[in-house]
Amino acid sequence: MPSTITADDLESAVRLAVTVLEKAPDGAWDGKAGGLEWTCWETVEHLSDDLFAYAAQLGARPKNREVPFLWESRRPGGPANVTYADRDAGPSGLLEVLEACGAMLVALVRTTPPDVRAHHVFGASDPEGFAAMGIVETLVHTHDIAQGLGLTWDPPADLVARTLARLFPDAPRDTAPWPTLLWATGRGDLPGHARVTKWRWTGTPHLN
Repeated sequence: MPSTITADDLESAVRLAVTVLEKAPDGAWDGKAGGLEWTCWETVEHLSDDLFAYAAQLGARPKNREVPFLWESRRPGGPANVTYADRDAGPSGLLEVLEACGAMLVALVRTTPPDVRAHHVFGASDPEGFAAMGIVETLVHTHDIAQGLGLTWDPPADLVARTLARLFPDAPRDTAPWPTLLWATGRGDLPGHARVTKWRWTGTPHLN
């Protein structure tokens, strides 16, 4: 049976990400985040917005669509978000936004009955699935941001392995979890496997 993903796992992932990103020099946030076209600041805003949006989906549970917030980009090519951080609050304020949005999703995962299904473009999912999606978003975007900020980011192998099992059931199981997740999300090479150029996870609940 697939490993379980919990609200505690999501809370831990966000906490670990914030702890790493707190080490960034203040002047580095406007550099590009890894291979993305967004800045490190924008990528944290995007990650925060992902977590906020997943919480909204679990809260409102609209059928066959996303909650109709107005998503807007602040510049051509920038991420289209609902939530943005006040630049005057500086990097510490930006990370508070990330913590707050993560806490919203953690709370919804904890309090939503497991038989609830909410819409996602990759397939309707349950609270565990949304927790796993939030973890993937947190892990891989923190990777992008850490690259841009010159920080080291190496998330716990057990957390990565369980998240892979939940959302990427066809990913290799005989390779190290973290490089495998980076490969599965188009961010790295994996020996013996073709480079991933288009990817999506499987959010639909596993059958027991």
